[in-house]
Amino acid sequence: MIVGFILLIVLGALLLQTPICNKNGDWLPFVDAMFTSTTSACVTGLMTVTASTQFNILGKVIILLLIQIGGWGVIVCAAYLMVLLGKRISMSTRVVLQDLFGLSGVGGIVRFVIYIIKATLVVEGIGAILYSFQFIPQFGPLRGIGYSIFHSISAYCNAGIDLLGSDSLAQYVNNPYMNFVTMALIVLGGIGFLIYQDITAFFKNLFIKRIGLKLSLRKCKLQTKLVISITSILIFGGAILIYVCEHNNPATIQNFNFRQQVMFCLFQSITTRTAGFFTIDQSLLKPVTQFICCILMFIGGSPLGTAGGVKTVTIGIIFLTCMSILRGDYHVTCFRRSISLSYIRVAISVFMASFTLSLTGVILLLVFAPNATLNQAMYEVFSATATVGLSAGLTSQLTTAGKWIVIGLMYMGRIGPVSLPVFFLSKSRIKGDQELPDEHILVG
Repeated sequence: MIVGFILLIVLGALLLQTPICNKNGDWLPFVDAMFTSTTSACVTGLMTVTASTQFNILGKVIILLLIQIGGWGVIVCAAYLMVLLGKRISMSTRVVLQDLFGLSGVGGIVRFVIYIIKATLVVEGIGAILYSFQFIPQFGPLRGIGYSIFHSISAYCNAGIDLLGSDSLAQYVNNPYMNFVTMALIVLGGIGFLIYQDITAFFKNLFIKRIGLKLSLRKCKLQTKLVISITSILIFGGAILIYVCEHNNPATIQNFNFRQQVMFCLFQSITTRTAGFFTIDQSLLKPVTQFICCILMFIGGSPLGTAGGVKTVTIGIIFLTCMSILRGDYHVTCFRRSISLSYIRVAISVFMASFTLSLTGVILLLVFAPNATLNQAMYEVFSATATVGLSAGLTSQLTTAGKWIVIGLMYMGRIGPVSLPVFFLSKSRIKGDQELPDEHILVG
């Protein structure tokens, strides 16, 4: 995954910088081509150039392919390509996929990869059809169909890259149809592929097997219950907080009616985890709202989805661990299930690694972008590391050094900040566990 994403990004950059991909027929500076390729492959959405005016059809198709491959993941795409070519997937690849998907065994790996690809194409296809009712009348048949496909894939993959100009979806800020279609695609892409199967099984148990609501819910996996519960809390809780902070802001939604305000707050809460589309200029938000959005961006979506961030389940496990300590419980439990210590250790490691990466990024960006405010730097860094794609106006002002910093943050955010240390340290780690004496220390 680490090497695959690098190769994908470099290949995309080499293609996007060429004159045949740019409308003006000139070479795009390599740093901007690299930035565009990284933000596409890492499904982020931060842009130093405007995609609609900078790239021609070939360039836009390359960006779309980078988004789709990045959304699926390099390993999934490679495995599916082997299936299409009739090649046998090696045991080592199956083990990697098993670990990636969190499955109990290597059996059924190929079926699950095919399921991911097909489910994605079906949802993206439905999204493109829904978008076409807006884009075809607005832009004409050919352009409208192209826009519908592009924005459906971009929304589902949580990329947030658009072809509408520098204002993203601002022209649709009070358009309920476009808002809710986009929100639905973002949420479906961000909850994770494993949830689809469990939700399908839930409805099958409820309506076909008719075993009752209580038993159908009991049969759902803990992963599904955690993801849906935490996602719902973050969406509606985030929307309420944004409404409280922004309803009286004359620069954003003060002049909207109540329904329009609620719709904006829901969209803002959803897009910060981690889509990157926006309906109002993010620099106009109050500082407290920007800080709330940074928290939502840091959390992100759910495991095995197209979103970034530390993930909902990570935050859920850390919160449950803290609550169990405060209650004096020895085991961490949720929905009448116990959570293993190994998952708790991984959750804490992911949280700390992501927090350290974000903190380091803010410091570096303030050093190499001296004109940036702290709020702008925080917004840019949390957006990059969580592969969100929202900016408070800093992206277009980045220096060359600042662009390379953000490129690195987007890449680290996509592969996971824990992956690189594991990659380099796995061969040099101490073999076997050593029992060492305990010693009393003070904590807190």
